[in-house]
Amino acid sequence: MNLDDYRGVWVFIEQNDNKIEGVSLELLGAGRRLADKLQAPLAGFLLGCEVKPLAKEVIAYGADVVYLIDHPVLKDYRTESYMNGVMLLAEKYNPEIILYGATPNGKDLASAVATDLSTGLTADTTMLDVDVDNRLLEASRPAFGGNIMATILCKKHRPQMATVRPKVMKALAPDTSRLGKIIEEKISLNEEDMRTKVLQIVNDVTNNAKLADAHVIVCGGKGMGDLQNFQLIHELAETIGASVGGTRDVVEAGWLKHEQQVGQTGETVTPKIYFAIGISGAIQHVVGMKNSEFIIAINKDPNAPIFDVATYGIVGDAMEIVPKLIEQFIHLKAEKGGEVSYV
Repeated sequence: MNLDDYRGVWVFIEQNDNKIEGVSLELLGAGRRLADKLQAPLAGFLLGCEVKPLAKEVIAYGADVVYLIDHPVLKDYRTESYMNGVMLLAEKYNPEIILYGATPNGKDLASAVATDLSTGLTADTTMLDVDVDNRLLEASRPAFGGNIMATILCKKHRPQMATVRPKVMKALAPDTSRLGKIIEEKISLNEEDMRTKVLQIVNDVTNNAKLADAHVIVCGGKGMGDLQNFQLIHELAETIGASVGGTRDVVEAGWLKHEQQVGQTGETVTPKIYFAIGISGAIQHVVGMKNSEFIIAINKDPNAPIFDVATYGIVGDAMEIVPKLIEQFIHLKAEKGGEVSYV
């Protein structure tokens, strides 16, 4: 393998019902930065049925080129059909880096493609950079139970690939005046040859708002002591109209459901305001919330690592401070006639 034959940064543009997933737009922002450092083009590759109109959006969010395969068999995601499409593109154009969102479909596709291309794949990456001199992707993620950050390199194989968690990168502001190239490729696919069939797609119809979409989150840790004390987290959230989250310890203790967990093994969130209450700040939690716009930490340990990422920190007993916060917010709401905007 001649590594010099591979050039360019690619992003898998995941779409559902002809709407681009947010993580793909975030990766275009990260990919733009990497491509600029490498002085290489940034490309998005888009597979689906009747998805060509999405190509202009991909260019607006930073891509120089969009590789497009439009085929009826690609209407719904399936490993086999999508892998055939990606293999066609990758073997023809030889990208040096491919990024995928760490979504169920993105992780499934990335692992299948990595196997067929006999290359490496770093999963659930939370930081990306490049060694420009050696043209190496530096994909970092928590390791050893979240106690350290490991940077993983793929020195001998191409393309270098990584899946990246949603919400850890930031999308660029779209520029509809950007110009780019759209390259359409044809693929031979027959529905009767597919080993799997899409029988039905069932959408999530729960009334619970996704934690990752919340603008304000009140998150509690085991520092709250017990389930009874943890009710203060719920009271504060209800008072200010926020969503409730917790650390892994809290979820394992049964105080919250798994979908309310923030961190490496839970949700990655980027709210405007994030309350971290009774949370020490272990790295496996921090990677899931460090990109929040404002982080307000409350902890009785002045040396707690959470204060290293906090915008504002309050040192003290949460059981004393949180009731006072609730009281103040209730008073503020009363002054404003019950209508208070926190974002």
